[in-house]
Amino acid sequence: MLRDYARLGIGSLFKRKLRSWLTMIGIFIGIAAVVSLISLGQGMQAAIEEQFFQLGADKVNIAVKGPNTGPPGSNSDVQLFDSDLAVVQRVKGVDVATGRLVEPIRAEFNDKEIFLFVATLAQDDDERELLVDVANVDEDNMLYGRTLKPSDQWKVIMSENYLEPKFDGKGLKVGDKVRINGQTVDVVGIFKKTGNPFVDISFVMNENAVRDLLDIPEKYGLLLAKISSDANIRNVANAIEKDLRNHRGLDEGDEDFEINTAEDVLDTLSTVLTIVTAVLVGIAAISLIVGGIGIMNTMYTSVLERQGEIGVMKAIGARNSDVLTIFMIESGMLGMVGGAIGILCGVLLSKFVEFAATAALGTTLIQAQFPWYLILGALLFSFGVGSIAGVFPALQASQLTPVEALKE
Repeated sequence: MLRDYARLGIGSLFKRKLRSWLTMIGIFIGIAAVVSLISLGQGMQAAIEEQFFQLGADKVNIAVKGPNTGPPGSNSDVQLFDSDLAVVQRVKGVDVATGRLVEPIRAEFNDKEIFLFVATLAQDDDERELLVDVANVDEDNMLYGRTLKPSDQWKVIMSENYLEPKFDGKGLKVGDKVRINGQTVDVVGIFKKTGNPFVDISFVMNENAVRDLLDIPEKYGLLLAKISSDANIRNVANAIEKDLRNHRGLDEGDEDFEINTAEDVLDTLSTVLTIVTAVLVGIAAISLIVGGIGIMNTMYTSVLERQGEIGVMKAIGARNSDVLTIFMIESGMLGMVGGAIGILCGVLLSKFVEFAATAALGTTLIQAQFPWYLILGALLFSFGVGSIAGVFPALQASQLTPVEALKE
């Protein structure tokens, strides 16, 4: 029985192809927007989670407070110093702690000058291992050449971003010589893109070389601590905050630094992404409302055109529920077909955004994910919108008497 109802409804849509397509436009635009926005939001959240868990759930970041438009500590008046690092290293539960410089530099190659950042690797073996692990610039991640040795002075490594033309139509390769703030350095390695924008746009050098080059005696852009496996990371983070506050002579609540674990940052970013996605999806839902009104209008028109058909059905024994079901299925199919087209358009749109972002920005943070519940949910939602929009026209059709219908 239900199959017969569906056949009648679908047959009616095919008889009025142009009207059906025009009616579905509002639905598939709305569904396409919703699917693309949610898929990009989920993909971005997954990529961010991956990046932060590369940092590790057992690690704590200490950075200065204040607005930063570049890498941590690169443009803030507040600084962290060697003495702050020593405080962190003494906290119970800290396995190893190190500091990192992230400084703006001027690079010259092939008669072209650009401004970028240099990030450092510590000289101490344990501290260096921690930074190499976090930045993902170990030997296994090298695309060409080698990673830095602790003894390297005027040597530099960089991401594969710099293989692309950036200096008067030329990219860099292993063996090239670049002038950094007037000092000639050798490119000894090119590493694969890490997905971390700050690492991928920076040159990487040993800390001693950068201090000599930029005449920086003791400051750091950020501090990083690895917490012992048997310690509670939140308790250790609180202890670091307390000791640093006392060392810097600050009152509680007046800290000029901030301490973050990977989970802290993830919670904040997840909240922001959820709010932004919800707002954008809400805006896109306006198109679905318009689409639903369009379906309602089409179904009212269909009821008026098919009153004779309704009268014949009722005259040969069709019940009110039969007529109601036929028109409800027809309006639901309008919504579902529009939703299926919208899902396809949404998938294509979000994959295009992912591809364009990767090509233009060189980052893998913008990704699209399509979990099964997103696809199924969008399809059922579009069918529901169509069905609800068809309720009143279907009720009107079902309540017509055979005499009223045939009289028209």
